[in-house]
Amino acid sequence: MNITKGNIAGIGVDVVDVPRMKEVLEKQGDHFYKKIFSDMEVTYCRTRKRPYMHFAARFAAKEAVAKAMRTGWSGSFRWKDISVVNDSSGAPHILLTGEVAKALEKCNVHLSLSHTDNTVVAFAVLEGK
Repeated sequence: MNITKGNIAGIGVDVVDVPRMKEVLEKQGDHFYKKIFSDMEVTYCRTRKRPYMHFAARFAAKEAVAKAMRTGWSGSFRWKDISVVNDSSGAPHILLTGEVAKALEKCNVHLSLSHTDNTVVAFAVLEGK
């Protein structure tokens, strides 16, 4: 990826149906949790009043970053290399590790999440450092 400081290197958006996420998590259980989410994300989501909405938001964020990378689920993309963390005000941020961190080392990753009771949307922007 040719990345110039201040320029947009990629954008991605994803929409997740919260009831569908709940269904998948209940059906696939620990296998899905362990494949997709970091331990930190699982702990955070399980402590929330509506955990499935928070899992859906994190899943959507990972998908949005993958789309912004333009690699899909191949190449350097690893689900657990992308985590959503919240700052003290509750604002979500992306935390990168592993291969994804290496692939995006020249980028700032911006994230916006929004939701209704049944739908979550995530928007990610990759900006050159």
